[in-house]
Amino acid sequence: MTDIAHREDEWNAGDAYEPYVGRWSRLVAAEFLDWLAIPADARWLDVGCGTGALSKTILDRAAPRQVVGIDPSEAFLDFARGHLSDPRAAFRIGDARALPVEDESVDVAVAGLVLNFVADPARALSEMRRAVRPGGAVAVYVWDYAGEMQLMRRFWDAATALDPAAHELDEGHRFPICKPVPLRALFADAGLGDVQDRRIDLPTVFRDFDDYWSPFLGGQGPAPGYCVSLSKTKRQSLQNKLRSELPAEPDGNIRLMARAFAVRGVRPA
Repeated sequence: MTDIAHREDEWNAGDAYEPYVGRWSRLVAAEFLDWLAIPADARWLDVGCGTGALSKTILDRAAPRQVVGIDPSEAFLDFARGHLSDPRAAFRIGDARALPVEDESVDVAVAGLVLNFVADPARALSEMRRAVRPGGAVAVYVWDYAGEMQLMRRFWDAATALDPAAHELDEGHRFPICKPVPLRALFADAGLGDVQDRRIDLPTVFRDFDDYWSPFLGGQGPAPGYCVSLSKTKRQSLQNKLRSELPAEPDGNIRLMARAFAVRGVRPA
């Protein structure tokens, strides 16, 4: 993830990212890949690969010839390398706006949960288009921050009720491209054809309130970054508000939903 707009956007600790978003992003990645249905033996480029959640899912489900993950965070790349020893996978440091790969060198370029964090998403899509061969696929998915990515939506609704200034950090406010219409427009403007989109809805079940709350104390991403910036008293108020409002079941489980929007296109031959 590249060129952050806020200090809270920093992503550099894999152990903190995994319980917050990683465990859910892996579920979305599986649905995303099934939808793409890329033939086996393809060469994949994973832009903004982070901890390697999408790369691992590609290796597990898509029978690729090769997966190259690109990310600007050396700490995330170290995490990915430490958890993925498959010889088909390689990880390189790089920027989504200037991908360190040759023209037309891959069959498919994907980006999971990253496009909104790139300072120039149009340029990132153009770079992904450059990297794929004619007839190759470019595809991304992003969270529905303003709607049904509920673990984040619940957090920000509670935070802004207590602190109106939190609205400026809310991903639903900051990332207007995370909806089908603007995403499709970005793909069309990048010169990609046969543009399609779909919604991916998955359950996110938390064992109890602590399972929901503790990842926000890891400081990874806008919501956790905001959470740890609060004074102890204000953080306790936010914790209490969320505890009272989340839909806990008799056994303590909290059942929410994670929605992502996915878009794909093809580089014209």
